[in-house]
Amino acid sequence: MSTVTLQHFKRAAVDIGLHGDNDTLPFDVDNNFIKENQAKLATIAYEYFSELEKGSPNHAANAINSLQVFSERLLVPVGTAGFRIATKIHPFWNLYINGLGVAIAERHEPKRYLNAHSYRYDPTGDRLFDRNRTWRAYRESTLADEWLKNENGVVIQTDISNFYEHIYHHRLENCVKDLFGEDSTVAVQIDRFLSKFSSGRSFGLPVGGQCSRILAEVMMSPIDKMLSAEDIRWHRYVDDFTIMAKSQEEAYRSLAVLSHALADYGLSLNRTKTTILRSKHYLDYVNTQLGNSQEERNILREIDLHFDPYSDTATIDYDKLKDTVKSLDVRALLELETKKGQPDTFLVAQIGRTLKYQPPSEAIQLCETLLHPKNLNLFRASWSKIMRGVAAFRMQDDHEKKYEHLDKLLDEVPKHSANLLVPEANCLHYLKTIRFKHSDDRARYTLSVYKMTASKTVRRACIECWQIWGDRSKFIWLRNKWQNLGIQEQRMLWLAAGSFGDEGMKARQQLRMSSSIAWKLGIERNNQNTFSELYMQWCENDI
Repeated sequence: MSTVTLQHFKRAAVDIGLHGDNDTLPFDVDNNFIKENQAKLATIAYEYFSELEKGSPNHAANAINSLQVFSERLLVPVGTAGFRIATKIHPFWNLYINGLGVAIAERHEPKRYLNAHSYRYDPTGDRLFDRNRTWRAYRESTLADEWLKNENGVVIQTDISNFYEHIYHHRLENCVKDLFGEDSTVAVQIDRFLSKFSSGRSFGLPVGGQCSRILAEVMMSPIDKMLSAEDIRWHRYVDDFTIMAKSQEEAYRSLAVLSHALADYGLSLNRTKTTILRSKHYLDYVNTQLGNSQEERNILREIDLHFDPYSDTATIDYDKLKDTVKSLDVRALLELETKKGQPDTFLVAQIGRTLKYQPPSEAIQLCETLLHPKNLNLFRASWSKIMRGVAAFRMQDDHEKKYEHLDKLLDEVPKHSANLLVPEANCLHYLKTIRFKHSDDRARYTLSVYKMTASKTVRRACIECWQIWGDRSKFIWLRNKWQNLGIQEQRMLWLAAGSFGDEGMKARQQLRMSSSIAWKLGIERNNQNTFSELYMQWCENDI
């Protein structure tokens, strides 16, 4: 009996519908489609999996190799000067791979060590992972470790160099195979899809999605096992390790064991981030890092800004959160950060996340500081959180008159900070903030971006802006270029057509037959729902 069930794909669909497909990028409208068609899309995914599972692993590999699977690599800033690549995946195949991931996590979780703190699978609720097992909780657990009572003890803090990028698919395939057995096709399916997402390369996990987090933990389990077998005291959060030893000699041996274990899997430690501290110094360092005091900046760092509308106490929790935010002088905290050579990126991100909880006048003043040309460059490591915060505040209808100044500030961003809009992820987050209101500046900007970018995902975001603005001229222009548009752009334009009355309706009638063929996934079967049919129906229901 297969260990992957329909419920695993449903769980993946629920997670995507509520929380999105990629946490480094803005929430995509396709996620609403997933949310509204969870059961049907999960069924299509499960039926395809069942078909592959009936055959041999070799047959499954050949079947996936024959598919055209859309994925796109997008540049995402990391820190003040670094970049990494996030992967945008076709909504159906993202659901499919996440469904496999849920099944893997369910089977893997009982085999994990308690001191592996990251992404612990939670079989209950709407989230895949235990929200209490955070990076902060990992840090706090190291402080509570009894070995730190030894003042002469030594603590190693280190991490893996370019972890996601260096994960070797074949090693990972074998780790998944150990969970499911030789006859299962799950491992080979994971391997083949990863190859698709990596443009044929045999290494690297797509950044930003849930399945990658699950697979990363699977990859690390043999390393965890080796450390425990060597009687090493360790804690881990994804690729961050904290190792505790009784002496410098023991610490050095532990570091050698970890390095050797990683080398067996094609991984290595980041030498520039490996530090060895005395227990007392480590305690002081982490307490400072976590901000364990009652200062306002530390209260802001510590509060959880997640508002769960499905919680039984959602209203109470939300009101308490607003009261906590209002009790802090957030503007003064932000002003302090503007005077630093290296601002606290997490604190700035938290300030961005508080915007929707602030009184409108206070939120506007915070936005003015955040979006100032000098400060926006200074805070560039927190760009996504700032723009998400601005968008969350801007979308509140009850403050429409308050937005005039904010809209002017947003219109100036491409003029004074064009360099910060070069990475596709930054551009996407900015487009989300300006979609609420049309202006001539925004019209010029979106058109120039659409013409210059090679990214299909960015082009979709431009089309979404034109849809919301009701820009009929852009709709007609793209309708006349239909055959030259990529499939992902076509799907966005099909959705936008619903905003343009008879003209949009006629376009759908004329293009329906060719689109239903062009949008095929390559897994369609007679008498079954198809992705393209479900998507067209969803659009036509004025979702």
